[in-house]
Amino acid sequence: MSRYELTLFADSHQFYIQDETVDGNLSDAWTDDAMERLLAVAPGTVGIGTVRNVGVPVAISILKREPAFDPETFDQVVECSVAVESGSIVVAGCTDYFPDAVRIKVPPGPYRVRVSFEGLRSESPDGLDGNDQYYLQLWPAPMGPVAILKQRT
Repeated sequence: MSRYELTLFADSHQFYIQDETVDGNLSDAWTDDAMERLLAVAPGTVGIGTVRNVGVPVAISILKREPAFDPETFDQVVECSVAVESGSIVVAGCTDYFPDAVRIKVPPGPYRVRVSFEGLRSESPDGLDGNDQYYLQLWPAPMGPVAILKQRT
C-alpha cells in the first residue's frame, strides 16, 4: 500500500485525479447529480467536489485489493472507476499548474476509486475554515458504474 497526504487548493470547490495522458475535461461531467454526490466522472478523470474553496486535506491510498467499508466514520462515500492507461495518476486542484502537479505511479489498467468525505458540515460561515477531509482509496478492479455507498443528509 502507498499513502499520500496532500493539501490541494480546491478552486471552484473541486480537485481531480486523472490519467496523465487524458485531457481531464470535466466541464460537462458536473451535472446536478454529480454536484449532489460531489463526484464527476469523465474518461480517465475523476472530479471530487469540496465544501470549501480553499486548501483542503486529501489522503490518497493505493491498495492491492478492495478495502473494508466503514460507513460510520464518514458523512458520504461514493465510488467510481477510472482507467489509468499511462500508469501515472495526476492529482491536482483545478488551477494547479499541470506539469508541477503530484504524480502517483501505478500499474496501468482500470481502478476503482472510493471517495470518503468527512466533516462536510464543519464549514465556518465565511467558508474559509472547516474540518472537512477527503479520503481516496484506489485499487485495481474492472470498470463499473458510479455508486453511492452512503449519502450525506
